[in-house]
Amino acid sequence: MAHDVGVNVDLDDVDAAPPEAGGGSRLSREISGLDALELAAGARRNPLLRAWSATWPMLTAVLIALAGWQAVVWSGWKDPWVLPGPADTLPVFWDQVTSGRFWSAVARTMQRALVGFAVSVVVGVLVGALVSRSRVLRRAFGSLITGLQTMPSIAWFPLAILLFQLSESAILFVVVLGAAPSIANGLIAGVDYTPTILLRAGKVMGLRGVNLYRHLILPASLPSFVAGLKQGWAFAWRSLMAGELLVIIGSTTSLGVLLSQARELNNTADMISYMIVILIIGIVFDQLFGVVDRALRRRWGLRAD
Repeated sequence: MAHDVGVNVDLDDVDAAPPEAGGGSRLSREISGLDALELAAGARRNPLLRAWSATWPMLTAVLIALAGWQAVVWSGWKDPWVLPGPADTLPVFWDQVTSGRFWSAVARTMQRALVGFAVSVVVGVLVGALVSRSRVLRRAFGSLITGLQTMPSIAWFPLAILLFQLSESAILFVVVLGAAPSIANGLIAGVDYTPTILLRAGKVMGLRGVNLYRHLILPASLPSFVAGLKQGWAFAWRSLMAGELLVIIGSTTSLGVLLSQARELNNTADMISYMIVILIIGIVFDQLFGVVDRALRRRWGLRAD
C-alpha cells in the first residue's frame, strides 16, 4: 500500500501546478459531488428493475430456442422417438436432475473440471509471466502458445491415451493443454497493453523488476487476464466433455458417460437432458466470470455502471 500512496503523491506533484489556497479542497469537493451524483443515480434504480433488465434477454433467447425446437419437431423432419419435442423432454430432464446418480455424475465432472482448470491457471500464469518478461522467450514461444491455443483439444486424445492409457491423467493432460495457452495469452496481452504512462510513473517511483510487475503491471493487466481465464475455462470445459466421451474409466459415472450411454441406447430425451445440463453449467460459469470482469472494469474506470 505504501507504493500506492507514493505514486499518488508524485503524480500530483508532476502533473499539477501549485494550486491556489483552497484549490485542492475545492477540487476534492467537486469530485465528491460527482461521485455522490453517480451513487445516487445507481441507488434510485429499483433492484427488481435491474434484475429484470438483466434477465429478460436471456429468457427471450430461451423462449426463441424452445419455439425453434418445437417448430423443427412439428415439421416432421425426424420421427418423435429420434427428435422429441420440449414437452416430451422436459419431464425426462426433471426426472434426471432429481436422481442421485445424476448428481454423482455432476460431482465427478465438476471435480475434474475444477482440478484441470486450477492446474491450467498455474501453468498458464507461469508461462505467461515468463514469456511476457523476456523478449527471447517471446520470440521462441509466443507463436507456439498461440498455435496450441488454436489446436483442437480432441486432437490430443490419441497421444494422451497412448501416454496415460484410459485414466484420469489422460483427461487432465488434454484439459490443461486446451486451457493453459488461452490463460497465458490473456496474461501476455494484459502486460503488453499496460498504459505507457503507468510504466513511466512506476519507474519514476523506483519500481523495477519484480516490484514493477507485482505493484503495477500485474494489477493493470487484470482485465485482460480475467478475459483469458474466461476463455481458458471455455476451452477446459469443452476438452473435458470430449475427454469424458472418449475416455471411459471403469465404472466411473460422469456427465460424459451418461451422455454416451444415452446415445448407445438411442435415448434422445436423456441425451438432450444431459446436453441441457452441460449448457447450463457453461452459462453459470460464464456469468460468474462476467461478474468478476465487470467489477474489475468498474474498478479501473472502464465502466460507468
